[in-house]
Amino acid sequence: MNRLAEELAARIAGRVLPNEPLKEHTTWRIGGPADLLVEPASREDLKMILRFVREKGLPFTVIGNGSNLLVSDTGIRGVVVKIGERMGAISVAGRSITAGAGAKLGRVAAVAQEAGLGGLEFTVGIPATIGGAVTMNAGANGSMIGDLVETVTVVDYAGQEKVFNRAELAFGYRYSRLQQLKAIVVEVVLGLTPDDPEAIRRRSQEYLQKRRRTQPLEYPSAGSVFKNPPGDAAGRLIELAGAKGLRIGDAMVSEKHANFIVNLGAAKASDVLLLIERVRGMVRAKFGITLELEVKILGDSGAG
Repeated sequence: MNRLAEELAARIAGRVLPNEPLKEHTTWRIGGPADLLVEPASREDLKMILRFVREKGLPFTVIGNGSNLLVSDTGIRGVVVKIGERMGAISVAGRSITAGAGAKLGRVAAVAQEAGLGGLEFTVGIPATIGGAVTMNAGANGSMIGDLVETVTVVDYAGQEKVFNRAELAFGYRYSRLQQLKAIVVEVVLGLTPDDPEAIRRRSQEYLQKRRRTQPLEYPSAGSVFKNPPGDAAGRLIELAGAKGLRIGDAMVSEKHANFIVNLGAAKASDVLLLIERVRGMVRAKFGITLELEVKILGDSGAG
């Protein structure tokens, strides 16, 4: 892989890191190495990386900030493409904000606030990139980011750019058509509402305080592990099933919010997977409901 790393590094402006521990690139702080982790610095870099993996017949996986991922203990084979801050430029024009897919949500919200554009307050504290957030239609406090999308630009696996409007992306609960496309989000345009920056700041602070009160932000996690079943809350079902505080190794169902599994220090993906199955089993036994995962599992050795 080192020879491939050198070859790819010579072709792009971005970073190429062989045998890179993915726990450094996920909010759970869990995960074995990527054979090659590549962070493109531009769309041109991304197109070159896609051409490179096609030429070499290498498998590839795309990640953002790793805030919704459980990566297996053996890591991910082939190339992991991380869309990060180098593809995260942000600009404002009228009521619209344009952000490169690698921009962190918090930074997009801060730029919007400064420009007197409201609507993103509910995202405060979500540690995702805008590209990842739009792909999964991230939401909190009864709002979803898909409702704000004007357009999304992607680069497909053949290296072609395409632009989709909101209606074409079929946004739903933790879903967008982007999840089905063989394409990588590179840019998002959001339509926001003019408002007083101070009023936006106050609302943002309220959301952040609520998050701090109700979520275990002091430990590494991936946010909500399970999707909420229709008309119910996964955290409520998990708590009533008696799984709050359940622990395997250093993975524990949070005492603060039962839909969070936290890493107490040295949790492994295998611990989290066992805990997920145990929690699912307890909820199924008590309520006859099978909880669906909200987090995405990547890698081999049973974690794929």
